[in-house]
Parts: sequence; structure tokens; C-alpha cells
Amino acid sequence: MTTPPGRVGRKSTTREPVIQEPETAETATEPEATRRDAGITESARANRGWWDRNADEYQTEHGTFLGDDRFVWGPEGLDEVEAELLGPPEKLDGKDVLEIGAGAAQCARWLAAQGARPVALDLSHRQLQHALRIGGSFPLVCADACALPFADGSFDLACSAYGALPFVADPRLVLREVRRVLRPGGRFVFSVTHPIRWAFPDEPGPEGLTVSGSYFDRTPYVEQDEEGRAVYVEHHRTLGDRVRDIVASGFRLVDLVEPEWPVWNTSEWGGWSPLRGNLLPGTAIFVCERD
Repeated sequence: MTTPPGRVGRKSTTREPVIQEPETAETATEPEATRRDAGITESARANRGWWDRNADEYQTEHGTFLGDDRFVWGPEGLDEVEAELLGPPEKLDGKDVLEIGAGAAQCARWLAAQGARPVALDLSHRQLQHALRIGGSFPLVCADACALPFADGSFDLACSAYGALPFVADPRLVLREVRRVLRPGGRFVFSVTHPIRWAFPDEPGPEGLTVSGSYFDRTPYVEQDEEGRAVYVEHHRTLGDRVRDIVASGFRLVDLVEPEWPVWNTSEWGGWSPLRGNLLPGTAIFVCERD
């Protein structure tokens, strides 16, 4: 079975799980991978359940790479300290910032250290439990990014590192909500799996370098149980789709960053690897502004 481009990948354990429940029959049964339609409600239900069940494993496997208070945009390891996509760190002081798909709130914790006032939002209650475990003095909010529970113009900045956008059936719902809660002149920066990755198998070795599907096939990737119920859903958008979504939602696209694989990063994360990273882009970061 081929895992999807943005799926949590195979990686050796680097931490002991802190919050772990006994495995159930549901989690023990290997789901069926397929490509089929999946709407807004089904996608949200499936992905909330998946992240709640897999948050422990995710933090165990990737927590060391992500750090407790580091802002990393993707598996390549591009750090906001160097990228400054939200602006120079010294200008973050006093800014109200919303992190969407925060997970254990590593990025929000880094923002707080710069003097910003972050709010960390995630669909998964389990992920936010890990944020509580690590600690921090900023708010944690469990909510759907398609219906943000904040007043208009609440934030100066918003960010999302591989959060929410790949998992929703209609990304314009998220983009419009983010624009609503941003103040005029606000910036939204989000990273997702690079769309070209959908044309290749999600493998870190040579087998992942041969096209296996159409880049233009937008049929969602779905993992479903024995009764056909989705337990994980990921949605594909081409680069052109992403640009059109951004513009149609009232943003101005000011930059598109495709991080190159750095020499220092020798790790593999699912299909991301030095071999592939030196030949194919793995992450796309969109820098958007609200006029």
C-alpha cells in the first residue's frame, strides 16, 4: 500500500510516548487505501479521529525533529528563524498570531518566545494534550479551521505548517475564515505537501522517483475501514488550484517558497528524503497578505 504524500511516514522511534492508550481493534486493523470522493463532513470526521488516535505516535516519531519550541515549515527543516516568512523575529513582539493545525504547538511556543501573543488551534484534542504536556502560557483551542471561533480582525498574523489545508475538502472555507479573522494588512503563511509529489509514489528511495499517477488527478486519497468509512482523508490541489484558491478568498499571493533539501538533513520522513529532496520539491509554502 502506498501512503499519501502528506501522510505521517515511517521513522524510528526517538521518544517514549507520554500519552498512550491501549490499541483497539479499530486501530489494529489495517485500513484500505483508495482514491474516491470525500466531502467536507466525512473528511473532518475522519481526520479528527485519525489525529486523535495517532497523535502519540506522531509526537514520538517526529517530536525530536520538530523540537518543543522550534518553528519548522516542513520535513526539509526550513526554520522560521532563517526564513522570516512572517517577518523579522524582532518585529513579532506584541503581534497577535493564530497557528492553525498547531499539533503540540511547537511553532506557537517559538512565537511566544519572540514576544508574540499566539493562539494554537487544532482539530485534534489529543494533539493539544501534547501541547499541554510540553507547556506554555498561550491559549489552546480545539476547533475546525473551516469555522474559526474568533471575531473578525482578531489577529495580525496567521500561520500553518502542514496543518488543516491538506485535509479539508474545500480549502477556500479555511482561507476565507483566516482572512476574516486577520486585520487589514495581515499575513497568512501556510505550508503543504508540494503538489508535484502526488504524481510520485510516497517512497524515500529510488522507487519514489518514477511517476505513478497523474498530477491532474484531484481525487482524494482515502483510507477506509472494512465498512467503507473513511478513517483518513487527504486532498490534492495543483499549484494553479492553490493560487486560484488564495486569490478567490481575498488574499494577495506575495511569495511561493519551495525549500531545497539542505546538506545537513540526512533524515527520512515518510517519502521525504535526501535522495528525493535533491531532485524533487517536497514542500510548498504560500505567503499571502490581506489588503
